[in-house]
Amino acid sequence: MAIRKKRYLTATMSDGYVKTIGPTSDSFTHYWRIVAELESGKTEVFWGHTRSLAEARRKLVPADDAAPTRGWKSFSFEIAELVETRS
Repeated sequence: MAIRKKRYLTATMSDGYVKTIGPTSDSFTHYWRIVAELESGKTEVFWGHTRSLAEARRKLVPADDAAPTRGWKSFSFEIAELVETRS
């Protein structure tokens, strides 16, 4: 059995937020983030990482469904590619 190298993966969002994942040996390729504004003015943030762009894009449908039930006034959904970086 081959041993997979542990590495760090970093995503940079359009607003400059940087998320680093690791050390990991998983084959993650994309990071997704939902920033939801509540009716009260507060903010909720949900995020995750996936093994493909298609898998990340599929997170948008549940977000659309969740918006009215969770009381979101609005939300933004963004995907960024993960790149291997040093710690």
